Amino acid sequence: MKIFRKRTAADLVGQSLDKMAWRRFKRNPLSVASVAVIGLFALVALLGYLITPDHTPYCNQQYLELATLKPGSSADFLCFDANPDAGGSMFTGYPLPYTAVPIKHCEQTKDSVFAEPIAGEPFAIPIERFVKTDHRTFLLGTDGYGRDVLSMIMIGSRVSLSVGFIAILIALLIGVTLGALAAYHGGWVDNLIMWFINVVWSIPTVLLVIAITFVLGKGFWQIFIAVGLTMWVDIARVVRGEVLSLREKEYIEATRALGFSTFRTIFRHILPNIAGAVVVVAASNFASAILLEAGLSFLGIGVQPPMPSWGMMVKDNYGYILLDSAYLAFLPGAAIMLVVLAFMLLGNGLRDALDIKR
Repeated sequence: MKIFRKRTAADLVGQSLDKMAWRRFKRNPLSVASVAVIGLFALVALLGYLITPDHTPYCNQQYLELATLKPGSSADFLCFDANPDAGGSMFTGYPLPYTAVPIKHCEQTKDSVFAEPIAGEPFAIPIERFVKTDHRTFLLGTDGYGRDVLSMIMIGSRVSLSVGFIAILIALLIGVTLGALAAYHGGWVDNLIMWFINVVWSIPTVLLVIAITFVLGKGFWQIFIAVGLTMWVDIARVVRGEVLSLREKEYIEATRALGFSTFRTIFRHILPNIAGAVVVVAASNFASAILLEAGLSFLGIGVQPPMPSWGMMVKDNYGYILLDSAYLAFLPGAAIMLVVLAFMLLGNGLRDALDIKR
C-alpha cells in the first residue's frame, strides 16, 4: 500500500530554497557563460566526425607537403581511385573514400588528367581513375605532419570530456560509498576507512596516477581508471562530513526505528540531502581530471597516438614556440585553459547558489 504524505512547511521551504538557488545561479553571468562553454564543447565532442573538417579516423590524414600551414591557408587536391566501401561512423571516423594528393594545378584531357603536385614530379592518371578536384581551407592551419589542427582540437575535446566524466563517475562511486559508510557507522569502520583515506591523501596525486598508469598500461580506457582511482578522496571527505551532520537528525533516527536497511537509509534519505555539496566538489574535480589527463598525455603516458589529445598536441608542438608557428602549441593549451576555467566557474557558481546562508 502506498502512503501519501501531506506537504509540510519544510517541503515548501525546501522548494522555495531550490527556486532561489536557481535564480541566484542564473543571475551570475560567469556561471551562465561557463555552462555555455561546457555545452559547446560537449556538443562538439558528441557530434565528432560529423562536423570536423577532417573526417578520417583520429583526424590523422597527413600531407607532409602541407606541414605548418598558417591559419586560413588553402590547398587544392586531386582525388582519384574511388573506394565507395570505405565505411565508418560518427564515433570512429570515415576513412577517405579516395586518394587525395595536394597539387599546384591540373589539366584534364579526353582520356587522362595531368597534375603538378606540390612536392614531386608531375604525373598523369587515366580518366577512369579520376574522382574530382577538391579545395580545402585549414582554418587553424596544419601541424608538422600536415594534419588539420582544428579537427584535432575538436576530436581532442572527446578525450578530455570523456576522461573527466568517467573519472568523476568512478570517484563518486568510491568516494560517496566510503564516506557515507564511515560517517554512518562510526567506530572502527570510520577509523579504518579514514586511515585508508589518509594514506591515499598523503600520496601526491600525479605520482599516484603515474604509478597506476604503469600498472594498467598506456591507453584510452586505462587513463580513465587511473584518474578516477585518485580523485575520490576529496569526495569521500566531503561526504563523510556532511553525513556526520545528518545522521543524528530526527528523520534518520526514524528510519532506524522503522528497521530500514543501511543501504536504503544512506542512498534514499541521506545522499539526496547532500547532493549539492557533492555536485560542487564533482565540478571542481572534473577540471582536475582534465588537467591530469593533459599532463599525462604531455608526458607520453596518457592517450597514445594517433588518437588526438590536447596534452599530446602541446607536447608535439611546443618546439614551435620559438619559431613562427607558436600557435600550434597555444591553441590546444587555450582549449585546456578554457574548459578547466569553465568547470571551476561552474563549481563556484553552484557553491554560491546552494549556500543557504546567502
